[in-house]
Amino acid sequence: MGEQLALRGLIGAALRQRRQRQGRTLRQVSAQARVSLGYISEIERGQKEASSEMLAALCAALQVPLSTVLREVSDRLAVEEARAALAAEPIVADTTPDGDVVAAA
Repeated sequence: MGEQLALRGLIGAALRQRRQRQGRTLRQVSAQARVSLGYISEIERGQKEASSEMLAALCAALQVPLSTVLREVSDRLAVEEARAALAAEPIVADTTPDGDVVAAA
C-alpha cells in the first residue's frame, strides 16, 4: 500500500512540476484537458489516482509525452526504493580488539 501511495504522489508531483515550469495555472490545464480543476489538484497532491486516460489527457494538455512523465516517475521511484533499501540495511562496524571502530559498512 505504501508503494502505491508513493507512486501516486510521484506522478502528481511530476505533473505539477511540468505545469509550473510552463507557467500555467490549474484552470488553464483543466480547460485544455477537459478535467475538473479540483480533480487535477487532487492528482497533483497525490490524493487521487489518475487513470491511464486521465494521464494521457493531462500530458496532452501539458504537451509532454506520457512516456516522458512515466520515465521521470520511474527514475524517482527507483531512487526512493534505493534509499529505503539502504535505510533498512544494518550498519556493521569492524572493530579492533580494544573496541575501536576501524570501518563501518
